[in-house]
Amino acid sequence: MGTDRTQCKHREAIMTSKGALDGIKVLDLSRVLAGPWATQTLGDLGADVVKIEKPLEGDDTRSWGPPFLREKDGKSPLDAAYYICANRNKKSITIDITRKEGQRLIKELAKGFDVLVENHKVGSLKKYGLDYESMKMVNPRLVYCSITGFGQDGPYSNRAGYDFLVQGMGGMMSVTGRPDDEPGGGPMKVGVALTDILTGLYASTAILAAIRARDIQGGGQHIDLSLLDVQIACLANQAANFLYTGNVPGRMGNSHPNAVPYQDFKTLDSFIILAIGNDSQFRRFCGAAGLEYLADDERYQTNQARIANRERLVEIISRRTRQETTEYWVDLLHDKAVPCGPIKNIKEVFEDEHVAARNLIRKTEHSTAGEIPIVASPINLSETPASYDRPPPLLGEHTDEVLKEHLGLDAEAISELRSKGILG
Repeated sequence: MGTDRTQCKHREAIMTSKGALDGIKVLDLSRVLAGPWATQTLGDLGADVVKIEKPLEGDDTRSWGPPFLREKDGKSPLDAAYYICANRNKKSITIDITRKEGQRLIKELAKGFDVLVENHKVGSLKKYGLDYESMKMVNPRLVYCSITGFGQDGPYSNRAGYDFLVQGMGGMMSVTGRPDDEPGGGPMKVGVALTDILTGLYASTAILAAIRARDIQGGGQHIDLSLLDVQIACLANQAANFLYTGNVPGRMGNSHPNAVPYQDFKTLDSFIILAIGNDSQFRRFCGAAGLEYLADDERYQTNQARIANRERLVEIISRRTRQETTEYWVDLLHDKAVPCGPIKNIKEVFEDEHVAARNLIRKTEHSTAGEIPIVASPINLSETPASYDRPPPLLGEHTDEVLKEHLGLDAEAISELRSKGILG
């Protein structure tokens, strides 16, 4: 009983605790995915995020549908699901930054904020006096994060950059997809905008590092994040393989360049993935599959040997896996501590009992749509967990609230700004 009471008190403490980033204030001048993903991550962890949007239009992704979130009546469309995925835990205000009075409002807000995130084209904010050098004069402690396609300098710095484009230019599509000489071969992008998401994650990490540095040294700094830089950094082992051999990696479908067997295999009814990462796992697989002789064959005893004899080994394993169902292999190999699993569609993912146990689907109360589902943050902190208190906001939903709270503007002043078209 004592242990139960202790655990209950611990859970209550977590429920009432503030987020890890409580007190950190973020101005979000970004749109689409990379920047919003970064600021959503900060918001999940307790930061106060204010999203600055263009009056009447807002973030581009609000219209990137169907599908659209709808009002409770199910008829009136609101914002696209795309927008919903990257904008929870934020307040939305609408300010026209092309107008002098709009620029003044941003600068006044920035005086009391810790972080500013933007993903405008290089140099475009300078003409509005909202670039880093200008904002540093307003708030020397400001952490200013710029996210662009190609960075603040270099021959491509003035080019527009999108995830798909950068996946191609950054090498990802050269190692994704089936080889050219196979049916369906050719370059292939990843099925989600992974470069944007990875850039957002790097951005949130960089912001936290800069806040830590500011707390020690006293001043803010400029963070220059490029989608292309991130994409190249995330080539990981493929980049290292090239740098240390000079050999250009190619597309290998679902095979792995540095491990065998590490790919999909056809079964009696669908597919299974084998992800065998060491020699002992290979030996256990062979024993379970009735292929013990392979583990004793010098052509397959080590990973290096298996890579050298990849084609023959894959052919032998393929003949065997086709004789049983996917369920059979999963049950058999999990029991033998051999990494394996089925290939699921997204519906099957969210129906998985483990996904349910990990509570990866959460609910939040939208102001006009009612209760809506969201995908949980994968960051699990024991004492200051991520929160989902704020649903993705409607365009300009918090304009009056933020300007009153942070700048002390009264209803009359806000109404005047709105009548001039400065606010949405």
